[in-house]
Amino acid sequence: MSFYTMSADTVTFDSVKAVILSAHEGTTTEEKVNFYNSWAHSYEQDVAVLEFRAPGLAANMISTHVTGDRGAMSVLDVACGTGLVAKLMKNDGFGQFVGVDGSEAMLERARKSGLYLDLKQSLLGDQPLPFQMDSFDVVVISGALSTGQVPVTVVRHLCKCTKPGGYICMTTRSNRSNQEYKSALELELRKMEDERLWSRVEVMEVEKWERAVSEQDDEEYIPGVVYLYQKLPINVD
Repeated sequence: MSFYTMSADTVTFDSVKAVILSAHEGTTTEEKVNFYNSWAHSYEQDVAVLEFRAPGLAANMISTHVTGDRGAMSVLDVACGTGLVAKLMKNDGFGQFVGVDGSEAMLERARKSGLYLDLKQSLLGDQPLPFQMDSFDVVVISGALSTGQVPVTVVRHLCKCTKPGGYICMTTRSNRSNQEYKSALELELRKMEDERLWSRVEVMEVEKWERAVSEQDDEEYIPGVVYLYQKLPINVD
C-alpha cells in the first residue's frame, strides 16, 4: 500500500503513539474535532508509521466485488480524512468521489488531492449525512466506526444514502478496548439484515490491522475486520 512510504525517518512509533493516545483525552465533540484539525498536517505520515491497513483493505474488498463501469460510479467516502481511501480506489478505476468529514482541516487536505467532486463538513452522529437517499453506488467508511468516534447508528445513514443494489463497506477494530463497540455494531448489522435492508457480501477478519498503541493490548499488532454489504431493493409486497 503506497501510503506506507510516506513515513519520515524523524517520526517514531512512540511519538505517533502519544498522538493517538492524546485523542482519547478529549470527550466532547468540540475536543475531538480540535484533535483531528490539529492532526491533519501529519495524519498520513503518522498512519503510515502505524501501518494502518484499513483504507487498503476496504479498497481491495470493494474492488473485488464491485463490477461494471467503475469510472462512472458515484462513491461516498464517509469520514474521508485526507483522502486515503479515494487515492487507493482511484487506482482501481473509480473516479466519482464525494467526501464528508467532521474536521475542516482534514477536508482541506482532501480538497488539495483533487480527487473529490464535492466535500462536505458534517459531524457524524450529531448530524444526519448531508446527502439525499439512494444517491451513491458505493459508500465506504474506513476507521471511524470505533469507540469514542461515531455511534453505531451511523450505519443506517450509510445504507440510506446508497442506491438499491449498491455497496456499503465498513471497517472496525477487534482489539480489547473496542470489543463492546464491535459487538454493538455487528448486532446492528445483523438487525438491518433481518429487516431486509441489505445482505452481507463478505466479512473479513484481519490479524494485523495496525500496530497496537493501547496498554490493554499485549501483542505488537491489533486485529480488525472489514464488512461489505449490498443494499436490497425496496420490498413492495
